[in-house]
Order: sequence, then C-alpha cells, then structure tokens
Amino acid sequence: MTRKSEFRKLKNDIAIKAIVKIILYSLIAFLIILFLIDFLYNDRLANLLSSINLSLYHFLAQYKSIILVLVYIIVLLIITYIVIRDTAKNMEVILEATDKILKRPEQEIKLPATLLLVENRLNEIRIDLIKEKNRAKEAEQKKNDLIVYMAHDLKTPLTSIIGYLTLLKDEKDISKELQERYIKIAYDKALRVEDLTNQFFDITRYNLQDMPINKQSIDLSYLLRQLVDECYPMLDEKNLVCNLEAPDKLMFLGDGDKLARAFGNLLKNAINYSYENSEINIILKKMQDKISVVFINKGDKIPEYKLEKIFDKFYRADDSRASSTGGAGLGLAITKKIIELHGGNIHVENKDEYIKFFVDL
Repeated sequence: MTRKSEFRKLKNDIAIKAIVKIILYSLIAFLIILFLIDFLYNDRLANLLSSINLSLYHFLAQYKSIILVLVYIIVLLIITYIVIRDTAKNMEVILEATDKILKRPEQEIKLPATLLLVENRLNEIRIDLIKEKNRAKEAEQKKNDLIVYMAHDLKTPLTSIIGYLTLLKDEKDISKELQERYIKIAYDKALRVEDLTNQFFDITRYNLQDMPINKQSIDLSYLLRQLVDECYPMLDEKNLVCNLEAPDKLMFLGDGDKLARAFGNLLKNAINYSYENSEINIILKKMQDKISVVFINKGDKIPEYKLEKIFDKFYRADDSRASSTGGAGLGLAITKKIIELHGGNIHVENKDEYIKFFVDL
C-alpha cells in the first residue's frame, strides 16, 4: 500500500468513526430522554405541567412528536460539536508534534494509537531532519577545513614567489643559469596560485548556481585523444603511459566543454593517484543503447568507506596528497553532476590495486 493510500484510509477511518460516534451517542441520549419522559416521569411531568399551565400542557401533549424530533436534533447538534471538537484535538496533537520535531528532533514522537500511521511518518521526518542537519554540519565543516587548507596552500607559493623575485631584484650579479632557475620556480608557483584561485571559483559556482548544459554533436573519441595529449606533461612527470582504446569516431549529443572537464577530472585523478611507471587505460565503446567510458589506473587501494564518499563535495580520499595534487574535493563531485546532467551515471570500483571509474552516457 502506498503512502498516499495509507493516509486516505486513515482519513476515511477517522471520518467513519466520528459519524458512528455521533449517531450512536445521539441515539442513546434520545432514548434515555424518551425513556425518562414516557416511562419514568410521565405522570409526574403531566401533573406538574397541568398544575402550572393547563394550556401549555395541552400544547406539549398535542405536538409531542414534533417536540421530540426537535429535541433529538438539538441533542444531535450538541453531540456532533463534541465529537468534532474531540476529533480536532488530533490536529492540536499533530501540530505540537511538528513543533517538537523542529525544536527537539532528538526526542521520539508519541501519538495516540489511532494516529499510529501519522506517528510513524513524523518520526521518519524527524530522523530525516537529523540526518540532513548532520550532513549540512559535516559539509560546512569540510568547507571550513578546505578554506583553511587552501589559505595555507596559497600562502606557501606566494611566499616562494616573493622570495625568488626578491632575489632576482636584489642580486645584481646573479648568473644566467640561476636567474632562469629562479624565474621557472616563480612561474611554477604562480601557476599553482592560479590553480588554487580557480578552485575557489569552482566552490562558489558549484554551490550557488546550476550548471548550464549546451548540447551539440561532439566526437567523444577526438575529445579523449585531445585530453590525453594535453595531459602529456603530467604523465611524463610520473613516467606514466596512457592507453586510449576508442573507435575512430563516436558522435554524442552533449556539452563538449563540460564533458571535457568531467573526463579531464577523471584522467587527472588517475594520474595523481597512480603508481609511478604504471599505465592508465581509457576504454571508450558504443553499447546497444548507451556509450561506455572506463578509466583504469593502478594505485593504492581505497578503503570501502572512502569509496562510498568519493563523489561527495569537498571530500578527498587522501588528505596527505591534497597540497601536492591540488585536490579540493570538488573534481569528482563536479564530474558526477556533469554526467548526471547528460542523463548518465558514474560509479567506481577498486579491486586489488586497480581503480576503475565507469561512466555510462
């Protein structure tokens, strides 16, 4: 039974019980009145009324049936009001429970037995609220930690840039070879600052706006070949080989810039977390009703609990490498969002030393 049908049944049960109460209570009350008038106090009432006002007595005796119907209607209205008022108390109880959820979500909600379904639903909402608060608190803490880390990371290359530029400015007789070395170090550090700054912008964009998608026909084989070529310096630095297995041409309707970013994040992630002198394999193929892209690299095994969070915002699987690799914990989260905006999905597997990211479009 669905949630909607369960609540509809609860609503009907409450209405039926209220109607039964109204009819039953009013009928019992009327029978009691009738019994008192016609059987128990009939003679006494007749003598009392005739002694007080004979005309009133004849009037009541003549229109007795009508008067009894009016009495029944009045009793019915009074009992209806009482039953509806008691039924409405359930709303007060539910409202008090919702206030309790907002103010003290850690306390379990208890309602009358007739509202068991509502009680269960409110407790589910209470638990969801606690989980959401914990997730928000955890995300905020991760973000604050990330800002602290990145502020420190920004300060380090800036200090180096200032130091080497100061040497170039103050040392008049510096050799050409040393001068070029200092310039290269300062340049590399400046690129590092630029990369960290871009990550700060990514955080802002990722949190404050949806990612627009501009779809057009693109060749995924060509896109992946370009990415591999662009990452050659990073591959060469760790003596890695990247093998791309793809058809000559594979067209897809999507946002080329966004997909390049998503696949670029996966490739850079594979480079950063691969063993030196190892291979990275990218497999692109057309399935029956989808396109499959698999990124495979060899590196340290990722614990299961970290695999479950690897696509979370601001999550870094290896904090010790965060500074050197520039990981802000956004790359895989943004990748997942881009893939999902294209109607696809992504998941990761880690068997032995092989880490595999599967993308289906």
